[in-house]
Amino acid sequence: MRIDLHLHSTVSDGTGSPSQVMHEAADAGLDVVALADHDAMDGWDEAQVAADERGIRLIPAIEVSARHRWVSVHMLAYWPDRDDAALREMLARTQEARVGRAREIVEKIAVDYPLTWEDVEARAGVSATVGRPHIADALVARGAFQTRDDVFAHVLKNGSPYYVPHYAPEVEEAIGVIRAAGGVPVFAHPGAHARGRTVPDWAIAELAKAGLAGLEVDHRDHDDATRLHLAGLAERYGLLRTGSSDYHGTGKLNRLGENLTEPAVLAALEAQRG
Repeated sequence: MRIDLHLHSTVSDGTGSPSQVMHEAADAGLDVVALADHDAMDGWDEAQVAADERGIRLIPAIEVSARHRWVSVHMLAYWPDRDDAALREMLARTQEARVGRAREIVEKIAVDYPLTWEDVEARAGVSATVGRPHIADALVARGAFQTRDDVFAHVLKNGSPYYVPHYAPEVEEAIGVIRAAGGVPVFAHPGAHARGRTVPDWAIAELAKAGLAGLEVDHRDHDDATRLHLAGLAERYGLLRTGSSDYHGTGKLNRLGENLTEPAVLAALEAQRG
């Protein structure tokens, strides 16, 4: 069984619609996938129809934006109740903050590069969550850079002159909301040092006590040494080890199924559903 627990669609910053992503997943030989758009659940229904058509299992998920002492943290939430009031309120507040932040970033970038808010809106399209990837795509469309990754490396990385922080709940709060909504929280790409600062090991120990279920160990942004270290932390703190592609379509180099989760791990995650 081939299991990929972290995919994105046009609901956030992927380039394929929810149904298109499901068809691509089936064509890639995947059996189980999780659609985990940033701070949004809008793609689940469309994805479910396509998943049923292709005979693959869909796990509804969200990649929740959070922070740990101002370090950005992304928390994957599997099987949350989409009607949970606290969860919906948290996501709505984060989405609103993302839009305000994106506007500020565009204003800063526009001083040095050809870019307008209308350019970003055109790239975001129907996305429920507008963010930096759409700004990157707009700059690529303008010819200022070759790829989305180039933009992040030079303009949109944390600490750049164009960086703008935004609201996100403290990670312990996010874990609590996810658990209260019946979801199962897994820390996405916790060792992705190239993206910016990462949380220290002692923080992962605290998050395990707060209800964290697992670590996304096997990920493109983790080299062999990082995977070995994270696997050790997972074993030490009783956390599950997952793997996934973090697929974004043509937006990133990540390929479907390039990292997978073991069936026994999926079963253990599902056993924690609320």
